[in-house]
Amino acid sequence: MIVLGLTGSIGMGKSTVSAMFRAEGVPVFEADAAVHELYSGAAAPLIEEAFPGTVRDGVVDRKALSRAVFGKTDALRRLEAIVHPLVREAEARFIAKAQVDGHALAVLDIPLLLEGVDADRCDVVAVVSAPADVQRARVLARHGMTAETFEAILARQMPDEEKRAKADIVIDTGTSLEDTRKAVQEIIGQFSATPDNAKEG
Repeated sequence: MIVLGLTGSIGMGKSTVSAMFRAEGVPVFEADAAVHELYSGAAAPLIEEAFPGTVRDGVVDRKALSRAVFGKTDALRRLEAIVHPLVREAEARFIAKAQVDGHALAVLDIPLLLEGVDADRCDVVAVVSAPADVQRARVLARHGMTAETFEAILARQMPDEEKRAKADIVIDTGTSLEDTRKAVQEIIGQFSATPDNAKEG
């Protein structure tokens, strides 16, 4: 089974591409969704212990947690030390199930995949990208988004040009949705095996 890491900066259309893979029957693991689930489950008591007052009724208060770690490198590292191993465990379970189910391709949707140190756990890395003006327009159209917030987010992410250089595949979302869907289908066709081979993993 091929494990494809899907990543891209804010406003590039990664969520749309991720949904396209899922619509084509490819299993997709969303790291952000896994974190949300952990915040109301296994991670909550550990986070409350490390950052008292950040959990309400067994669920992490994301705003309170943000206040506790924002701009504090040590605090952020403590949080990552709690959450990242749990996400990786969920990811491993996802991959194991996809293999058992006989899929030839599985997608790991990880926003900061290339900013991390273990992108090599993916067989292939695909970066979702669009022109800078398209990206900016998409992000600033979001409710509550400001130019200052957008620039702050960009500052924490690897530049798009660098991501594209590191990628095995670049998925351009600066055109039409149909063109993007065709690109996704081509990737699936490239990495999908026959049913018999897929079952062999």
